[in-house]
Amino acid sequence: MSSAKTGSLYLIPCLLGDAPINTSLPSFNKEIVNSIDEYIVEDVRSARRFLIKMGIITPIDNITFHLLNEHTSIEQVGSCIEGLLQGKNVGLLSDAGCPGIADPGAEVIKLAHKHSIKVIPLIGPSSILLALISSGLNGQNFAFHGYLPKQKPERVSKLRQLETESLRENRTQIFIETPYRNDALFEDILSSCKPETLLCIASDITLQTEYIHTKTVKEWQSQKRSFNDHPAVFLIGCNQPITNKSKNYR
Repeated sequence: MSSAKTGSLYLIPCLLGDAPINTSLPSFNKEIVNSIDEYIVEDVRSARRFLIKMGIITPIDNITFHLLNEHTSIEQVGSCIEGLLQGKNVGLLSDAGCPGIADPGAEVIKLAHKHSIKVIPLIGPSSILLALISSGLNGQNFAFHGYLPKQKPERVSKLRQLETESLRENRTQIFIETPYRNDALFEDILSSCKPETLLCIASDITLQTEYIHTKTVKEWQSQKRSFNDHPAVFLIGCNQPITNKSKNYR
């Protein structure tokens, strides 16, 4: 239980792209945004744009921003929670989607727990979970691997390893790539995975250009298209039946 002297850390999801607020985020999130004037963010400019789009009432220049990205040192992470320790509520924003997934926010969340600060997750879009539930692949045994190796030999080796594990464990393997390298990853999947392996590509999720399709590698080979410059989630799995062992907790 958090101390009465500490504030709460709100995990505030962002849009996955240029989508209307009301299609992706509940109105309660706007109430929280308008009750906070201190934020931990990945990028200040994108955070400002998001808060303005949310209709924040507090003048944007009166808001305190703490920068948290891959270059932030452990010491700097500690300074991000000073307001929380002084009793202020603070919001944690990712560049897109939910904080703590494929972004550096997890370090602040871990530190908050260490100091018994209450962590409150808000509802919003996660491209990884939305891709999984719309893929038709196994949602009861899955793993998210983040980014695969940049170099082709290591990437191909990793893909084959993930495919083998997927077949052996009936596990859905989920990974992402920097948008301008999506096509290179796509080509490596088609050239290194078995023809019967299932591949789902979920691109531009929640946007008007949303594209979500699951096909075998063999089918993709005859229906190739470009995914460069579009945020995408890649999922591979096998054609084994999915056994429903968990009915009560989702």
